[in-house]
Amino acid sequence: MDQPRILRIYLHPPILQTAQAGKLGFLNRMSRLLEERGWQVAVQRSGEAARQAAPGLPGYALYHMERPTHDRALTFRRAYHYPFWRLERHAERWSWPVARARFDPLAVDAQAARDFADRLRRRVLPGPDPVRGDHVLIPLQGRLRECRSFQTMSPVDMVESVARTGRPAIATFHPKEPPDAEDRRALDGLARRYPNLTIGGDTAKLLRGCALVATQNSAVGFDGLILDKPLVLFGMADFHHVALNVADLGADAALARADRHRPDVAAYLDWFLRRTSLDMMAPDADDRMLAAMKKGGWPV
Repeated sequence: MDQPRILRIYLHPPILQTAQAGKLGFLNRMSRLLEERGWQVAVQRSGEAARQAAPGLPGYALYHMERPTHDRALTFRRAYHYPFWRLERHAERWSWPVARARFDPLAVDAQAARDFADRLRRRVLPGPDPVRGDHVLIPLQGRLRECRSFQTMSPVDMVESVARTGRPAIATFHPKEPPDAEDRRALDGLARRYPNLTIGGDTAKLLRGCALVATQNSAVGFDGLILDKPLVLFGMADFHHVALNVADLGADAALARADRHRPDVAAYLDWFLRRTSLDMMAPDADDRMLAAMKKGGWPV
């Protein structure tokens, strides 16, 4: 059945207020492209009731970092840093096309990639040049004692795997997902067992001076790539291509290889951001967005 060309964009604060004020360039561009083609676009608050009602409403829907509620809905999120975005059918980053795509560093112009990576680093992670210190940074996310479907082990077990190497290791918390009392007890217990393990610290500062990053799939790991840090992933991610993946190698082997791991990170950043995402500063940004909407099933 044909659907009316109506798009409802479901957002939570604070991005809701940003969009309503007309200050979110990605949505401004999308709205313009759709309205030029006869669509009606409305921004409204997301939430349980809105999500439950959405499948029964005519037209199409868009969510921010939420699972789409029906087959006419898509989700969008920033590809870690402005002006790069993704528009996808699924919220799970590890199921996106970029996660399944093959990265070929030889297909990327080496000098252009180095120039792009240098500009990106200066813009999004300004500060002193990064150094390879001794410690392993372990940026945590949430639900620390639980092993979820995209993880090889729970975050607490990940911390122990790193601590077992005997290297200085520092586990830090996500600002929006603080540990509960049981999580904290589990981590404190590991710190008592492993004197080389420290719990808590300034993630951004520790990232610049770490030897490597070990994480499930935290965005801190992606920032580590920008700072040319070896990356060990204990979970599934969209940016796994140049990481050492525990699912493939096992935790001990992945951690042991990290110091010698030297992928072409500049080429990867160029490919991951400029070639596979929606670059809102690219000359063909409108064409890229229209193609992504069409691929998502919207009649544009």
